[in-house]
Amino acid sequence: MEDYIIKLVVFGVISWSATFLLTRRIFPKLSFDFCSRVVSIIHASSAVILSCLSVQDWRCPVCPLASKSSPIQMQTLAMSLGYMIYDLACCLLNKQLQFDDSIHHLVSIIGFGAGLAYEKCASELIAALWITEISTPFLHLRELIKELGYKDTDLNLVADISFAVIFTFARMVGGPYLTYLTLSANNPLLIKGMAVGLQLVSAFWFYKIARIMKYKLTRRSKSRELARPHKQKK
Repeated sequence: MEDYIIKLVVFGVISWSATFLLTRRIFPKLSFDFCSRVVSIIHASSAVILSCLSVQDWRCPVCPLASKSSPIQMQTLAMSLGYMIYDLACCLLNKQLQFDDSIHHLVSIIGFGAGLAYEKCASELIAALWITEISTPFLHLRELIKELGYKDTDLNLVADISFAVIFTFARMVGGPYLTYLTLSANNPLLIKGMAVGLQLVSAFWFYKIARIMKYKLTRRSKSRELARPHKQKK
């Protein structure tokens, strides 16, 4: 790994930490978790944009497979590695790191780190970054809406459904295809292992999201049915 990449990762950790502190200053009355989610939305948006900019051939966004990384791909991975290190520390400080979250963070950190060390496989890693981050703004928007006082509203439901649909399309359609490409290409064993690990975490989260959405939609349907007779009596 080149020195400038290491410096960029360190700079990323410092920059994301500073962004969080600035967010805390801007929203002093809101929670630690709220500010952390704002920073996560900023990172996810930046990661998606940089991922798109680093695609070498839009006819095959994942191509060339198992190839040498370009400078912009290396910089994008370094930026996201810095964020993942910051976010892991942030979760530990806030004491909200669950087992599946810790696995996701470790898989991402090891995967990005391996890609930067090997200086190859960036096409696959950039595609994985896009797939994992495209639904992230909607994930956090759901929680921001709740803290702002709009829990169980139509706006909250729209955010929930948007997140579930985008997550399902990205992680359960694009994810398995990318995993297949990564495993079939001449990639290092560590990269292949991280691809499988990330897909397993995505499948577990998909199961949890499907259960939550089923519960929310069922509860909303029942509440509307109960409200109809009440309106008719009036």
